[in-house]
Amino acid sequence: MNNFWGDSLSSFWSAWIIVITLGTIGIAFWLLFANRQTDKTPDAEGNVGTTGHAADGIEEYDNPLPRWWFQLYVGTVIFSLGYLVLYPGLGNFTGLLGWSQEGQWEEEVTRAEERFGPIFAQYQEVPIPELSQDNEAMRVAERIFLNNCAICHGSNAKGGYGFPNLTDDAWLYGGAPENIVQTLTNGRNGLMPSWQQLGSENIENVAQHVLSLSGNAEDPQRAEKGASVFASVCAACHTPDGTGNQALGAPNLTDDAWLYQAPGQSLGDSVRQTLRNGRNGHMPAQAAYIGEDKVHLVAAYVYSLSRED
Repeated sequence: MNNFWGDSLSSFWSAWIIVITLGTIGIAFWLLFANRQTDKTPDAEGNVGTTGHAADGIEEYDNPLPRWWFQLYVGTVIFSLGYLVLYPGLGNFTGLLGWSQEGQWEEEVTRAEERFGPIFAQYQEVPIPELSQDNEAMRVAERIFLNNCAICHGSNAKGGYGFPNLTDDAWLYGGAPENIVQTLTNGRNGLMPSWQQLGSENIENVAQHVLSLSGNAEDPQRAEKGASVFASVCAACHTPDGTGNQALGAPNLTDDAWLYQAPGQSLGDSVRQTLRNGRNGHMPAQAAYIGEDKVHLVAAYVYSLSRED
């Protein structure tokens, strides 16, 4: 409630919520007691008349609630009042126990830090290449990865459309331990500008040249024409030979790792789409969420993935 209303409710709204809450409970309690008995008198055999309601030939007898059912309803009313006395639920009244979801979360985090903090601190002292060989540490790191990274990179870390595969050796920003730590700590923002201004002919020629760099050219003649345009507008980021620049996050165009090739889409169509519309990738910084000690551990896990046989 605090997230919606702010730190606290105004006196008016606090009172309004208290009145509505207690009034609703009071009305429910009154309805329960007002209908606990029936005005129909049983006959000599103990049968009572019907309410006059019928559906599919089934008539409703005018019987009161069974005692156990009535008592159960009374119990729920008593429980609700007791809950509202002990826990927050009546406007600004915080309850006699002083409980809050934020406080409980902070207590759980504190307990977890006291228990696991020394373990993570110990792992942080171990160099990433060495830590990546520690099976127990990697099991811990895998859980952190699955909770925070798998939503984009997949539970198997093989990525997907627009999300890099972390199990190969195609690194946009470098796969050295310090590069991985920097990526996790600060995040990355990749931008490939749109080249609509080149015109459809030049876009097709450049696309064919890009495809030729990995041996996938569909039209060698167009690929040859696109070489000069590539050298003029693309080589500054991807280098003249198309091997990319990890300092800029510009991908290597000579391998078979294509980040934006959708399932069922031809490689040529993917390259053309990239040239026409550009690309904009974002890797969020993780240090603020999981802490530097866990960044070190996850970096070792990611480092190990690309070095598995």
